[in-house]
Order: sequence, then C-alpha cells, then structure tokens
Amino acid sequence: MTAAPAAPAVADPATVGLSAERLLRLRETLEADVRTHRVPGAVWMIVRRGQLVCREAIGEQDPEAHTPMRADSIFRIYSMTKPIVSVTAMMLMEEGRLHIADPIRKYLPEFADMRVAIERDGGVDFVSAQREITIQDLLRHTSGLTYQFLGESAVQKMYAAHEIGSLERDSAQFSAAIAALPLMHQPGTVWHYGHSTDVLGRLLEVISGQSLGELLAQRVLDPLGMVDTAFHVPARKHDRIAQPFATDPDSGAEVRLVDARHAPRLEMGGGGLLSTAPDYARFLAMLAGGGEFAGQRLIGRKALEYMTADHLGAMPVSTDLLPPGHGFGMGFAVRTHTGMAPLMGSIGTFHWGGIAGTSFWIDPAEQMSAVLLTQAPYQRHYLRVLFRNMVYAAIED
Repeated sequence: MTAAPAAPAVADPATVGLSAERLLRLRETLEADVRTHRVPGAVWMIVRRGQLVCREAIGEQDPEAHTPMRADSIFRIYSMTKPIVSVTAMMLMEEGRLHIADPIRKYLPEFADMRVAIERDGGVDFVSAQREITIQDLLRHTSGLTYQFLGESAVQKMYAAHEIGSLERDSAQFSAAIAALPLMHQPGTVWHYGHSTDVLGRLLEVISGQSLGELLAQRVLDPLGMVDTAFHVPARKHDRIAQPFATDPDSGAEVRLVDARHAPRLEMGGGGLLSTAPDYARFLAMLAGGGEFAGQRLIGRKALEYMTADHLGAMPVSTDLLPPGHGFGMGFAVRTHTGMAPLMGSIGTFHWGGIAGTSFWIDPAEQMSAVLLTQAPYQRHYLRVLFRNMVYAAIED
C-alpha cells in the first residue's frame, strides 16, 4: 500500500486571494451550529491555487461519548463514493476494457429485455424498454433505475418490498434482484437518481475479475495514499468513527446510519465507502490537477473533461436533487449557468455529496476545491449551501 503523503502546511489565505477574516466567519458560523446542537461536529478543508488554506475540525466526533472531532475522523460518505467509482470506470475505458456506449447486458446478462412500469388510471402497465441501458446511462443516472426512499411510485414500492437497499446480498445477487424489477423510466429519457452506480460497481467487478473494494484500492485509493478510505473501518480505527446524534435535533426523528465497523456483503458502488477529509482532499487534488497527483497520472485530462461536461442537455430532470442551472456529467453535477442555482459558483464547477451530511466541490475557474464532512443527515442541504456561499464570500481576487 502506498504511504500517505505528509499533510501539507496550511498557507496564509491572503497569498492565494482569500480573506482570513471571512474564513474565520465561516468557522464561527459552523461553531454556532455545534453549540446549538444542530450538528455534532464537522471537518472541512479548502484548497486554492494548489495551496491548502483551511483545515478545520470542530465539535464532537461522537456526541454520546463526547469525544472531540479530529482532522482524521472517519465519516460515512455515502454518495461521495460515486465519483470514485465513476473515475475507475473511465480508467478502464481508457484502457479499452469497456466502451461508454456498451449495453450493460454485455456484462450483466440479467439486464436483457428490461420492462418499464407505466402508471395510469390507478394501475400499472408494463412495456418493453425502447432501448438498452448503456454504461453511459449508469454513469449519468439515465438508466431508469431509482432509489426506493425517493418517492412512492409503483416501482419504488416494489424496490422496498424486495429490500433492494439491503446490504445482506452479495453484488451478483443484488444485480439479479434489481434487474428482475421494472424500470421507472425509459432508458436515456430522464435524469433520475438511483442505484445506477451500484450496478456500475457490479459491472466493474465482472470486467476486472476483482471485488469492487479490491479494484478501487488498486486503481485509486492506494495510488493516492487514501489509507483511511474503504468499505468498512478496521478495529484498530474504530475510535475515529464519526457518529451522528441519536435523534435529529430539528424533527426528533431517529437517525440511523450504516454500521461502519463491519464489512458488508455488498460493496455498494453508489454509497458504501468511508473516508476522511485528508483522504478525500487527495482525490479532489487529483481531479483538480487534471488527473495527476504527486507526479503520478491516474486518468487522462480529456477523460476528466468528458466526465465533467454536461451529459443531459435538455433532458428532463425528475427530482430536486439537481439544482437549477446544473446538468450532470459522469459521477458529478456540473454547473452550466452562473445564476439560477440557490448557491454561488462558476460555470464548470462540479460537485456532489452524501446523504449523511458530506459534500465537496471543485471550481476550475477559481482554482478552488473544498470538502465538508459531517454526520448530520437532516441538516445536509442547509450546510452545503451555507458552506459553499461562505467560502465563495472569502474570495478577494
């Protein structure tokens, strides 16, 4: 395994055109949320022009045990797994081992002859898919697959009844189970967030002959020195796992996150990894560096340009998970307009987040990237917008 590079020193924000005073205001604002028990704690890192200008850890890592947050606390990053898996897929594409236009049944025959559920007049009809699901559909979430927790459609109820989100299946069983159910939309017609990257993870296992965890470690995690990123936390690191409040401070709802201490049967490509801010910052540095990190190239510059371009155009978007003024590339939301969205940013900025409260973004125009990690699921939308806007507010030149 590659040794993790030493953590870089924090540079004076003024040397890269940021206001130290305004970055302090960000910390004070987030500390207020900790004091009022809206979030247990947080870790964040900000990089501009290749310089680390902010590395902060506030609050408690475990609010029940009252252990303080650490810079290397380990978080469930959920859907921030998707960009790592998507980059791995594109690395295999660069090697000629897959084509983006390939139908996925080429590798996963269970996805041949898919059906689509059409709801009308209180009933459900099933029609044949007009075309096959492609690898591109998996990467950009236009496969017709869904998440059961995003609504109450007939397909989502079927997912729930068949426990499609269970981690008790292995990846082959998961793929067979979800392929046996109908799609929610015709492939390639609607952007709809769902289990696409989980299926992609299984497809990568078939192509590589490795488990997804082994493949990600070999191709991305080890080369970048992401020594704390994996599908579970080993016993020697259990004292670093960040925990949420037992109940949501706003609604009183029970907060239940995946148990990070045990290896799951299903290594979910769409949401199974755990990581730290320093680890994920290395991944962001590679992306911001056009595919290079510490003198080592992982993926080509043109492949990254392709991934971070909009792949939707005028295609309809079915949920509010994609903000106005954004399209979607391959593993990332991509900003297409300076305005429209309810948060600041530049055209070309790409980002994503995780359901437990984690988020990141990279702004190539401003040569800036940032990652924020919390375990506060119900506060995640508020925190993402707050963090993004207050970081942009610190730009002076």
